[in-house]
Amino acid sequence: MTPTPVKIGILHDFPQGDGGASFEDALRRGLDEIGGRFTRPVELMTVNARGLPLGSEHELVTAFYELEAEGPLMMIGPSISDNGLIARDLVDDIEIASINYTGGERTRSDWMFHYQVGSLEEEPSVLAQRLAARGLRRPAVIHDQSPVGNRYAECFDAARATLGLESTAVTAISPLAEDLSGVVARTRDTSPDSLVYLGLGVSSRPVALALADAGWDVPVVANSALMFGYARTEWRDGWKGWEYIDGIADDNERRRALGTQDARAAGGPVGCAAYDMGRILGEALARADHLTRDGMRESLERVKLLPATCGYEGTTMGFGCYDHGALKGGYLVLREWKDGKSVQVA
Repeated sequence: MTPTPVKIGILHDFPQGDGGASFEDALRRGLDEIGGRFTRPVELMTVNARGLPLGSEHELVTAFYELEAEGPLMMIGPSISDNGLIARDLVDDIEIASINYTGGERTRSDWMFHYQVGSLEEEPSVLAQRLAARGLRRPAVIHDQSPVGNRYAECFDAARATLGLESTAVTAISPLAEDLSGVVARTRDTSPDSLVYLGLGVSSRPVALALADAGWDVPVVANSALMFGYARTEWRDGWKGWEYIDGIADDNERRRALGTQDARAAGGPVGCAAYDMGRILGEALARADHLTRDGMRESLERVKLLPATCGYEGTTMGFGCYDHGALKGGYLVLREWKDGKSVQVA
């Protein structure tokens, strides 16, 4: 007799250029590594939604329930912390294990697991330490007025205080801002020796344009928003010289191995994350005592010490009781955009 396929839902919270095909391919590649340890067919189901900040809560919730109605055993997504905070409560309400790949640790819950593509809480410490190491002690901060930007700014303020850095200005902007020339001019008037950008990433483009128009050649550090550069190649030159947080490292052997099989997936942090989540999913399926939603939650907590494709060499991933953050170790990588390429900072 042919068994019923195990269904896995994928919830995209912003429109995908290829409908999510490349993400699904990388996820499937990781899942297939489990081989004969799990022999039942696995069906991936994808739903694309327009969540925040471009879309709405209603659009995300509607897509979530549309996907849940198909009967998935567990879900993958969303990717933006604004939407992860919404989905967290939804998955707890219906009790379905899910893995989001946002940057916010507050998206975690009893049923919501978290593969960290960046970290709202930890990236600011890395950036503050980097400024101090470069002798830059008077940064100005421009951040999105959103759950993402506000949390980054809150954590950066705590981090800079421990290092004796003094913020000359802290300015909140719309995450969908288009013209920031006035903001940049007012920020420059406070005489900072560096600039910190913190946000989802859409507003980083007008910040870069405003800096260029003003002729202000100031050192800039930024959060993982600049990973947008992997998809928006035309934005890279505007970030020339900006140091930022990424999720991939040149010394990671697991990533190098993936590159020989799938250069596209290995070429950016989201492809690597999708591949890793597929591996985690495969391990959970293979270890599950009971193919139920509750059984999958328990099984995910048994996944331990898998070598991660993201992060520096030695980064691992796994979960545990009250531990729903996947990545352990050096998963935040300092890089900069240079001559149209992302280059790892020594």
